[in-house]
Amino acid sequence: MSSANTSPPGNCKFAIPKKGRLYEKVAAMLKGSGIEYHREPRLDVALCKDLPITLIFLPASDIAQYVGEGNVDIGITGWDVVQESLVDVDRVLDLGFGKCKLCVQAPVANNVTDVSTLAGGRIVTSFPELTKKFFGPIDAEKGVETKVKFVGGSVEAACGLGLADAVVDLVETGTTMRAAGLEVVTEILATEAILIANKKSEHRDIVDLLKRRLEGIIAANKYVMISYNISNELLHDALKITPGKKSPNITALDDGKFKAVSALVAKKESNNKMDELHDMGATDILTFEVTNTRM
Repeated sequence: MSSANTSPPGNCKFAIPKKGRLYEKVAAMLKGSGIEYHREPRLDVALCKDLPITLIFLPASDIAQYVGEGNVDIGITGWDVVQESLVDVDRVLDLGFGKCKLCVQAPVANNVTDVSTLAGGRIVTSFPELTKKFFGPIDAEKGVETKVKFVGGSVEAACGLGLADAVVDLVETGTTMRAAGLEVVTEILATEAILIANKKSEHRDIVDLLKRRLEGIIAANKYVMISYNISNELLHDALKITPGKKSPNITALDDGKFKAVSALVAKKESNNKMDELHDMGATDILTFEVTNTRM
């Protein structure tokens, strides 16, 4: 391996997905939290500019293994990947994106309502460990052995091709599942993208720093700052609409009859809040994007 594709001694090694939607989400979060880097074409290693961190770009399905075995210190991948990899890592922070569910799915035409009826049959999946763990107790109770077959992709096609009685696969919107004539029989695991760390990492200071910064981005994405002017007589009622996360910031205007109020409100509620304030007599109502925070 060339020196351009290695990590300097003493750097914290941070594995992130190398491509796809997960990479795009992670890259945006890193940019927002001030983790700047330049990645050379065709290289899977990049050095951060102002922090002793080496970014390593890996398939998301491999990251949990690398972190668990101590090859890298920190990583971002799905909770499903961590569980499938059978590694013991610190679950540092849930990142709030990439949410989906690992489910047992069977053909709609078969009308399977009891998952135990699939025990002893043929299951195709990209998650053999989680599938065996799920069916293990059912198999033991019924005295059968479910045949679990691993495939790397296009799991949903297995039933239609006669390769399986059911599949275990991730469901996000359900579009692919329904197109294949499948339906959910039961849920095995809820998953999302998470920040994980090796339990013996020597870079706990970097882990804590990253956690703080990513928490700031997550919180900033949930809130906007709203500001408005309100008469002294209406202030009490206005604060019921905008109590803030802890409390609002209130400043007296020069005329003595009005107050300027600013408060954090949930982004999804901001338009309704503005309407309520307008209807009660508030003026100069503005909202501001929050790009980062420490709360």
